[in-house]
Amino acid sequence: MSALLSLRNVWVEYGDRVVLEKVDLDVAEGSFVSVVGPSGAGKSTFLRVVLGQEVPTSGTITLDGQPLARECGPDRGVVFQRYSVFPHLTVLQNVMFGLECTKAPLLARLFGDAKKRAADEATAMLQAVGLGDSLNLYPSQMSGGMQQRLAVAQALIMRPRILLLDEPFGALDPGIRADMHVLIRQLWRDFGLTVIMVTHDIKEAFSLGTRVLALDKRRHDPHAPHRFGATAVYDLELRKDEPAPEPEPEAA
Repeated sequence: MSALLSLRNVWVEYGDRVVLEKVDLDVAEGSFVSVVGPSGAGKSTFLRVVLGQEVPTSGTITLDGQPLARECGPDRGVVFQRYSVFPHLTVLQNVMFGLECTKAPLLARLFGDAKKRAADEATAMLQAVGLGDSLNLYPSQMSGGMQQRLAVAQALIMRPRILLLDEPFGALDPGIRADMHVLIRQLWRDFGLTVIMVTHDIKEAFSLGTRVLALDKRRHDPHAPHRFGATAVYDLELRKDEPAPEPEPEAA
């Protein structure tokens, strides 16, 4: 697999506080990268840098060999822990909205055959995430798991090169979370996605990922803890072609 995303000597600083330092890594196309680390280790900052919400203080980031655009475009989709759906739109309208903004940027509305094609495309995506029977529901009528499926459909409808997941299953109960794991594995395979997922759950990281990246500080100064940032301290390659199986429980 070729490198789709590359970071070279990336630093993020806020004044005299260093959050990330010397981040050097390549993300292969088609991989599923799980990012773990302690609280405050810069995981969300790393994700915002790749998304384009955060501009590195120094270093370079390229996507397909080209400098990463600072504004997040359709090449990058994102799903957050909190459901990023529009409460005043139906399920179908939520997913169609991205297509309408792209194809009719002035009005954000399509008409005639163009609208029908967008509706058909959105319906197919909703069927792929298991919401084919919920097209006319509003988010308030849906469970947390259903809303997160909707958020995934919103992200995937734009056919992103990279799907970014920021603790996407953290607010779900264990049963629904397991269902979402099955879904995201299937979508990763079916759509040939490149996924970067931030999670606090080590088991989830190894269960879903083809690669586990741990961010933490290599250096610590008790007198100036803010002067050293996090970087990739562990980078573990798992299976190349599919996510690793869930670890077996330890024997008593």
